[in-house]
Amino acid sequence: MHQTRNLALLSLSWQMEDSGWNRPDRPSRCTFNPNDKDAVSPHHHEPLKRQPLISSSILDLVGNTGLVKLNNIVNQDDIKCEVLVKCEFLNPGGSVKDRIALRMVEEGERNGTFKPGDTLIEPTSGNTGIGLAMAAAVKGYRCIIVLPEKMSKEKCDVLRMLGAELVRTRTSACVEDADSHIRIAAKIKEELGPTAHIPDQYLNVFNPIAHYDQTAEEILEAVVDCHGSPQVDMIVLGAGTGGTATGIARKFKQRAPNCKATLNACLQQIVCVDPVGSNLADDFLGPTSITGPYNVEGIGYDFVPTVFDRSVVDDWVRVDDKDAFEMARRLIRYEGLLCGGSSGSAMVGAFRAIKAAGLGKGHRVVVILPDSIRNYMYVCMLVPFCFLNMECTAKF
Repeated sequence: MHQTRNLALLSLSWQMEDSGWNRPDRPSRCTFNPNDKDAVSPHHHEPLKRQPLISSSILDLVGNTGLVKLNNIVNQDDIKCEVLVKCEFLNPGGSVKDRIALRMVEEGERNGTFKPGDTLIEPTSGNTGIGLAMAAAVKGYRCIIVLPEKMSKEKCDVLRMLGAELVRTRTSACVEDADSHIRIAAKIKEELGPTAHIPDQYLNVFNPIAHYDQTAEEILEAVVDCHGSPQVDMIVLGAGTGGTATGIARKFKQRAPNCKATLNACLQQIVCVDPVGSNLADDFLGPTSITGPYNVEGIGYDFVPTVFDRSVVDDWVRVDDKDAFEMARRLIRYEGLLCGGSSGSAMVGAFRAIKAAGLGKGHRVVVILPDSIRNYMYVCMLVPFCFLNMECTAKF
């Protein structure tokens, strides 16, 4: 039984002078170069994993998600190319973040930093927290998740069921504010001492490496031709920490060095989607007049995370809440894909990028669907965000 602590009391120390915190947007020291074939990575890498027929724990089922061809909404939107979606919501914790959560814990154990019984603390929009809480439950860690107030009731319920302790923070707080979820997580770690650790998805190199080693390899295995060449013209995904984009893009640019860097010459193109209100795309698309909170969860930030290598992104698309949630509803209704709002963002961005690039018959696009509708089933979420606007009522 963990010693009982009232984490809310930590709010009394929010205004204390910081003894030091790890900025999530500090300059990266990574020297990755896709053209340097002889470079030796300083990090631990793993071969592509296969799922066993009998798993030793639920953690064995993280990854190896399916690629599904879209059939109906592509016709509705006059999309002629083949669109495949990577169903990351089929991970056991319900999102793509299961991958990085497990990898960060495994690497912390590998280097001797994490030991069962220690405390794992993570500032998160919820999905990384769920992945960490699941790993903590299986491996025997205490887990404290710090997340903004806007995050859904379902995420909080799942976190609590997995045994995590929650600390909520002001949604409008920016990274510099003393009451941001990142600064509060650092304060909790300081209070709890040396057995408390922040895996830190914003700084941890094994965030993108998890996708470089596994997610990208899974896609490559599915789309390579008989000569080993990737048969895909575009990969589209939402951008949050940027770990998924960085890992997948780096692997593809190594394996497919003829990647182009403009939409008009689209060939094995990496396109990131940013929610309206975020500033991740500002350096590429210019700033917008709309800044601040948005309702889509898990993508977008008011800073550029250290792990995000934006140099490997070829283009950006901005998508607002309304379009994102409407598309997520269509993916559920017409394709049977039980995905959440950020999946809608990615799909809207994909359709816009496909049309802008003039992709048609004979082209193939892969879109990452990061999380599940499970996290957004609360009626207050469903009604205003269109999820209950297309229900069918039987008539007799």
